[in-house]
Amino acid sequence: MISAVILTLNEERNIVECIETLQPWCNDVVVYDSFSTDRTVELAKSAGARVFQRKFDNYAAQRNAALHEVDYPNDWVVMVDADERFDDKIGQIMTDAVGNPNYQDVQIFHLQRKDIFLGQWLKHGIGSGTWFGRLLKHQFVTVERDINEEYHCKGRKEYLTGERFLHYPFNNGVNWWISRHNRYSDMEAVRLSAEKAEKLQFKKLFSKDPAERRKHQKQLLYRLPGRPLLMFFVLYFLKLGFLDGKAGFHYAVLRSFYEYMIDLKIVESK
Repeated sequence: MISAVILTLNEERNIVECIETLQPWCNDVVVYDSFSTDRTVELAKSAGARVFQRKFDNYAAQRNAALHEVDYPNDWVVMVDADERFDDKIGQIMTDAVGNPNYQDVQIFHLQRKDIFLGQWLKHGIGSGTWFGRLLKHQFVTVERDINEEYHCKGRKEYLTGERFLHYPFNNGVNWWISRHNRYSDMEAVRLSAEKAEKLQFKKLFSKDPAERRKHQKQLLYRLPGRPLLMFFVLYFLKLGFLDGKAGFHYAVLRSFYEYMIDLKIVESK
C-alpha cells in the first residue's frame, strides 16, 4: 500500500477534495501543516487524515521533515500538494508499480501532470513534458533546494506513463497565485544568486536523466540576458502555447512576469 503526505498552509478550499481523491486507493493520508490560520487542520481531521504541524522555513526542510519525522505504515509515500488531484486511475498505476517484482530496487518513481488553467489542460505549458519525482521510498530519499525542490536517492529511478495527475494552480484565484509566486520569487532570487557562482556543467545539459537534465538546463537559462522575454518566447512559441488559446497566452505572460520578479529582486539585492 501507499501513504500520501500533503503539505499545507491555509488550504481550506482544496484540502477536503484532495484527501477524498486519495482515499479510494491510499490507506494512509498525512497532512503536514505549517500552522494554518484557516480551517485546514479542522477539515483535514474531519476528512480522515492524520495531521502534523511544523513551522515552515523552506520547502526542502518541510518535505524532509514530513518524510523522515512521521511514522508511516507503508514503505512508499506519494508527495501531494493540496491543489493537485491523484485519481483512481493514476492511483492504480502507482499501486501496480510498487507491487511489481521488477521494480523492487526502485526508490523514486517519476510522474507527469496536467496543469489546468481557465478550465482547460495546458497541453503545451511549462509542465507538459516535465517529470516529477513524487512516489518515493521515504527512508531512502532526501529533498534538496529551498524551492522547486529536487528529490535525491542512491538507488534506481523509474518513470510511470499512462496517466497524469491533475494540477490546479489557480484554484484559489489569480490574486492568490500572484501572491504565492511573489513569495516564491524571494526564495528563488536568493537561491539563484548562489547558483550563478557555481560552474555550469555543460555535459549534464544532455543527461539521460530528465530531472538532472532539467536542473542544468534551468541553470543555463538563468544566465541568459532578457530571460523573462525569452521565457515568454519559449512557452508561447517553441512549446506551442498559442495552441492552448487565451489560456496559453495568459499563462505565458504570468510565468514571464514571475521570472521578471526574480531577476528584479536579484538586481535589488546587489
